[in-house]
Amino acid sequence: MPLPKEHFYTSDDYWNLPDGQRAELIDGQLYDMAPPSRIHQKLISQFTLILGEFIKNNHGSCEVYPAPFAVNLDANDQNWVEPDISVICDKDKLTDRGCTGAPDFIIEIVSPSSRRLDYNIKMALYSNAGVREYWIVDPAKERTTIYRFEDDAAPMIYQFNDEVQVGIYKNLHINISDLLK
Repeated sequence: MPLPKEHFYTSDDYWNLPDGQRAELIDGQLYDMAPPSRIHQKLISQFTLILGEFIKNNHGSCEVYPAPFAVNLDANDQNWVEPDISVICDKDKLTDRGCTGAPDFIIEIVSPSSRRLDYNIKMALYSNAGVREYWIVDPAKERTTIYRFEDDAAPMIYQFNDEVQVGIYKNLHINISDLLK
């Protein structure tokens, strides 16, 4: 939910938030970020570990960044988001502030307060920015919705106990239920 203020915010507002306050800047609005749950954090840790190990073991050049990690999707200071997991394969996009441009792969883990953002606003934002693959992991519904934007395909929905192939890595399959054990 946006912070209650009738105002158009800029990247200066985003970068000058009080210490400890997390928000995302989307189309001039700041969206407050609630503290994550334990399950949310466990999934972030497990995804980071699995993706990082896969990249390392396959001598890949991509890098994995868990939240909080600032991503300026449009590279012109209009939209700053903090995806739960960002995989960036073009190191020229990495700066001291985070990522400038679209990551190749983004995972968002749905929280009760982020449902509308993750399923609607961010989905459109990520698609338009050039993200190749976007996963929405929904612990409350125990399902994952996957968008493979580069394939221009319909979204696919998987249950947590399904083996899911990571589209940008054909040899990597993830079972979300296994991550929660």
